[in-house]
Amino acid sequence: MLPMNSDFQVGPITAAPGKMASGWIELGDTAIPVTIFNGTRDGPVLALIAGNHGYEYPPILALQMLRPKINPKKLSGAIIMVQVANMPSFLGRTVYFSPVDQKNLNRVYPGKADGTISERIAFAITGQVIERCDYLLDLHGGDGNESLRPYVYQIETGQPELDDRIGGLAAYCGFDHILIDRGRPRDPAASLYCANTAITRGKPAVTVEAGFLGVPDEKSARLIVDCAENVLRFLGMTQGAAQRVKKPVYLDPAPVITSPETGILYPKVKRDAMVNKGTVLAEITDFFGRRIAQVKSPVKGKVLYIVATPPITKGQPVGCVGVINRRA
Repeated sequence: MLPMNSDFQVGPITAAPGKMASGWIELGDTAIPVTIFNGTRDGPVLALIAGNHGYEYPPILALQMLRPKINPKKLSGAIIMVQVANMPSFLGRTVYFSPVDQKNLNRVYPGKADGTISERIAFAITGQVIERCDYLLDLHGGDGNESLRPYVYQIETGQPELDDRIGGLAAYCGFDHILIDRGRPRDPAASLYCANTAITRGKPAVTVEAGFLGVPDEKSARLIVDCAENVLRFLGMTQGAAQRVKKPVYLDPAPVITSPETGILYPKVKRDAMVNKGTVLAEITDFFGRRIAQVKSPVKGKVLYIVATPPITKGQPVGCVGVINRRA
C-alpha cells in the first residue's frame, strides 16, 4: 500500500505524487522500459507486465493504448507498467525463447543477478517490480505459433485467503473463460513464472491471455485495456463501478498437450472448438511428407489454443484443452 504524498520509485525512475515518469532499468546488454504513475491518494500498487514473450504483441500495444488514459492526479496508489519485459525477444521477433540465451523468460523466475540475459531480466523484474507491487497482471497472448481464444489463468495455492483474493482479481479481469491452475511451483526461489513469482510472495496475480499468432490485433489489445481499467476500478484505484464477469466458464483441468515428434504440424481443430476425448488435434509428418504421429485430446473440453504454424519440436506444446466445470 502506497501512502499519500510520497514519491514512488522503481529502479532509477521516480514519480512525485500526481505525476507520471518513464525510464529504463538498465542491465548492460539490454534494458527494460518502465512507466510509473504515482497517485495523490493512498492505495495499492498494481504492476502491469507486458512482453515476457516478445512476440506476443497485443499486451505490448495495450499498454501503449492505456498509458495516455491514466491521470495520476486522480489515481489512488500507483501503477507500474513494464512496457516490454523481454526486449531481446521483441526486437528479435522470436517465439518463446530469447535469441541470446535460448531461454524462455517466463520459465526462469525469480532469475539470477549473475545469470544469462533472461535470468537477469527476471531478477530485475522480481526485485524492482514484483517486490514493489501489491497486485500483478502478467499480460500475454497467443505467441507467433499459437491460435488462441481469450482466457485468464487463476492459480490456486491451497491457501484459502490468498486463493480467494486471486479468484476475486480473476473475476474482475473481464474474461469469461477462467482456467484453474493448481500445478504451479510453490517455492519462491523456484517460482518459474512471472505471475507465480508474485503469488509465492503472497501477492494476488493473474495471467491474462488475449491475441493469436503474434498478430498485432487491436481487438485483442482493447480486451486487455478493458481488463486493466476494470481491475483499477475493482481495486479502488480509479473512480467507477467495477463489473464482475457474468456467467464465467471455469476450466479445470486444462492439460497442455505436447508433441511426441519433431516435424511438420498440421492442425485439425480451430481455437475455441469443443472436442471429445480422443479427437485428433493435429497430425505430424516428417520432412518427406510421411505421417509420423497424431496428437489426440486426452479430455473432452474446449480448445484454448492450438499451434497453427508448421514447425513443431518434440516436447513443445501442440495445444491446450480445458475441461468445462461450471461451478460459478
